[in-house]
Amino acid sequence: MASLENVDLPRQNSTNVKFAVIGAGWAGCAAAVELTRRGGQVTLLEAARTAGGRARRVQHEGYHLDNGQHILLGAYRDTLRLMQIVGITPSQALLRLPLQMRYPAGSDGMEFIAGRLPAPLHLLYALLTSRGLSVADKLSLARFSSAARWMKWQLDVDCSVTELLERFEQTERLIQLMWRPLCISALNTPPERASAKVFLKTLGDSLGAARSASDMLLPTRDLSALFPDAAINYIEKRGGKAHLGVHVRALNQQTYQWQITDDDFDECFDKVIVATPAYAAQTLLAPLNTALSDALNFTYEPITTCYLKYHSSVRLAAPFFALRDHAESAQWGQFVFDRGQLDTAQAGLLAVVISASTNASALGQAALAQAVAHQLAKVFQRKELASPEWAWIITEKRATFACEPNLRRPPNETALNNLWLAGDYTEGDYPATIEGAVRSGLQAASLALQ
Repeated sequence: MASLENVDLPRQNSTNVKFAVIGAGWAGCAAAVELTRRGGQVTLLEAARTAGGRARRVQHEGYHLDNGQHILLGAYRDTLRLMQIVGITPSQALLRLPLQMRYPAGSDGMEFIAGRLPAPLHLLYALLTSRGLSVADKLSLARFSSAARWMKWQLDVDCSVTELLERFEQTERLIQLMWRPLCISALNTPPERASAKVFLKTLGDSLGAARSASDMLLPTRDLSALFPDAAINYIEKRGGKAHLGVHVRALNQQTYQWQITDDDFDECFDKVIVATPAYAAQTLLAPLNTALSDALNFTYEPITTCYLKYHSSVRLAAPFFALRDHAESAQWGQFVFDRGQLDTAQAGLLAVVISASTNASALGQAALAQAVAHQLAKVFQRKELASPEWAWIITEKRATFACEPNLRRPPNETALNNLWLAGDYTEGDYPATIEGAVRSGLQAASLALQ
C-alpha cells in the first residue's frame, strides 16, 4: 500500500461527478485531496483568505505565526500520509522528539523522557530515569499503564478523566504533573469534565502503540504551509479549483444537484461535503434540516496562544517545556515553545499555550501577556523574560468542542441526499485534533465516492 501513497489512483466514474467541499480547514483539505486523488472534479470553497481553518497561518510583526501552537503525534498516520501525498516531507516539516513531559529545572516539576527503545521498553526507560517523581508516583504510573494495556485502552462505560484516575489510585502529584496537562492538551477539556473513554483511546494510540507513535512532532513551518497550502496546489494541478474568500451564504437543494451561492459565486454540484466548523455548518444547514442543525449544537472550549518576542539571543534549553498552571497565583501558561528552535528566523520568539482558557482570556490581552511573562521569568529564573519586546495574544474562542463523557457526535452521513459532514467534531475515536479532522475528511470523501 505504501507504494501507492504518492500516485493517483486510476480515474473511475467519479470523473463525471462535480464535488464541492465547503471549508478549507484540515478536514476539508483532506476530503478534497482524497476526492481529487480518486478522480473527482473538486471545487474547494473557503470563507477566509488563508487555508487551514482553526489551524492556520497568521501574520504579525513580519512573522508567519499560527492561530494556535500545535503538537502532532507519530500516531497521526493519516495526517502524515496525506502530507506525503501532496508533496510535504514530514521529516523536513516536523521536528520529531521522543514522548516527554519536561518542566523547567528548579520549578518543582518533573522530567519524563521516553527512550529510543522498542515499545514498551521506551516507557519503562522513561519511568526508571524520570526525575521529580517519588517511588509512590512511579508505582502509580506503572499501575495505570499496566491496567490500561490490559483493558486494551478501552472503556465500556464512560466517565470523567478525574473519576478514572481516582479509580486507579493515581497520586495527586502525578495527576498534576502528568495526567492533567496531557488531558487538557489532548482534549482541551479539564479532567473533571473530560471523557475518560476518549482520553484512554488517545493514550492507547500513542503510549500503547509502537514507540514511533508516541513521538511528539513539532511543526517547523506555519500550519497552513504544513499541509493546506500544498493540498490546494495538489488539487489545482489536477484540474480542481480552490476559491478563497468565498463565504457560502446558502445551500439550495435542486432536483438532482446542490446550488451553492455567495455574493460573487453561484454554481451547482452533484455532491457536497460541508467541512466548516460545527457552528458554521449549523447556521448553513438550519434552513434545510432542523434535526441535523440541532445535532451540531456543541459546548465549546477556547485555546489561547501568547506570543512573546525577546532579543534573538534568548533561547530555552529545549524546544518546549510543560508549565504548572495555577490560576490563584496568576500562572496561566501550560506549555511554552521556543519558536527559534523550530525556525531560526524566529529566534527569540516564545509561544505559550493555554488550553481551556476561558478564565485566562477574560483577563484581557495586556494583563494576560504580563502575567505569562512573569510566570516564565519565575519558573526559568531569568529576569529578562519578564520584559518582552512585544507580546501578542490569539484566542480561538471556539477552538474545540468540550469533550465530555457520553457526548453524542453526528456521523459523516446526513439525512440530506448527496451531502456529508466533515470535521473534527464528527463521530470518531479522536477528540478535536488535526488527526481527527483529517480522518473525518477522508471518511466523508469515501462515502461521497460510493
